[in-house]
Amino acid sequence: MSQAQEIQAQAVKLFQQHDYEEAARLFRQAQDLYEKDDQPDMVAEMQVNTGLVHRALGENQQALDLMQEALYAFQGLQDTRRTAMVLGNLGGVYAALGDKEQAYNCYRQAADIFEELGEKKLYGETLVAMGDLQVRDGNIMRGAATYEVGLENLEDLSASQKVIKGLLGMRNKLTGGSKPN
Repeated sequence: MSQAQEIQAQAVKLFQQHDYEEAARLFRQAQDLYEKDDQPDMVAEMQVNTGLVHRALGENQQALDLMQEALYAFQGLQDTRRTAMVLGNLGGVYAALGDKEQAYNCYRQAADIFEELGEKKLYGETLVAMGDLQVRDGNIMRGAATYEVGLENLEDLSASQKVIKGLLGMRNKLTGGSKPN
């Protein structure tokens, strides 16, 4: 394992422990090392990780700036999967900034790419996030439908997702929209 990878692993651990400032410092340190090793994909990945730290701290403009920079890097590298992952993260940042139109746009692009790539889990997670935003935005029926499609693409549902899936199934039976068994 390279020094950059070791530092990155430490940063991930600190992020998971909610020690965000130290995680950000280590992600930037790993980014510098990846830059020296001429690994532009990993430089961009560290930008995303640092952006996620800023998002966790509520520093959404900093998160946006870093993630947009990473998005351009992944697009330039023609790394479709990571482009979609950044778009999904950008959807969350735009939502936090109150720019719902951009959030929907990013989520939609990410979901389309994940579907094309056959990334069923990531496709489902993106639709769940988009459905949640739609519900919070007052589009309850559309959000429920989007959320439901997302859940259908996920295998390991959380307890709350299982409850929601059950409620959506009851709604479908009551409204005549049930599916054949």
